[in-house]
Amino acid sequence: MNTTFADQVIEFNENLKHPGKLPDGFEVLNPYLDNPETMQVMQKFYYKYYNDSDTRKFIVGINPSRHGAGVTGVPFTDTKRLESICGIKMKSAHTHEVSSVFMYDMIEEYGGADLFYKEVYINSPFPLAIVRKTKNGWRNANYYDDKELFKDVKDFMIDSLKKHISLNLDTSEVFVLGKKNAGFISKLNQEAQLFEKMTVLEHPRYIQQYKSKEKQLYIDKYILALKDKKTNPLI
Repeated sequence: MNTTFADQVIEFNENLKHPGKLPDGFEVLNPYLDNPETMQVMQKFYYKYYNDSDTRKFIVGINPSRHGAGVTGVPFTDTKRLESICGIKMKSAHTHEVSSVFMYDMIEEYGGADLFYKEVYINSPFPLAIVRKTKNGWRNANYYDDKELFKDVKDFMIDSLKKHISLNLDTSEVFVLGKKNAGFISKLNQEAQLFEKMTVLEHPRYIQQYKSKEKQLYIDKYILALKDKKTNPLI
């Protein structure tokens, strides 16, 4: 029996753990170990949209948030959109994630979840949620928030990106979310020679928080970048 794209992503997620050390005050959250239902809904999602062997374009985020993929196991997907758009209900958690709102508005204009996920795969170079201890409790953190943190996770990130690429992703162009993120992905790319070209798009969280009045412009920008140039005369 042929192994599908879905089978390979699920296997990657089932075996996902960060083996290295982290600087004091940082922790990694693994939703697959913390909540058995996360594994179930993640499997349903990938079997629904990725149960084939098609080549897909690759969108690279930063690392999952506690309220998005840090709960559902699906990048940029909170429990609201997992249920309302993907038709997969999660009983043990209820989350709202800002980035998920933009991403699914864009996906709708792209042509809907079926078409989008047939052509595009999203994940992060550090595919687990990172949290940082503050005076007010634990907060979301990015892998690049601290020099020592980046140093500690860099090799793991390169290894993760190589594993994603092996799923059958198009490496001629990668779509990187966030300008700061792109600077670090560029460093990894120079070292590991992963992608031929990088296209940088504004991060959904930045758009929702600071550019919501211009949201349509950013949706258009994403779609123009992602759509095949042969089928899109506007490029």
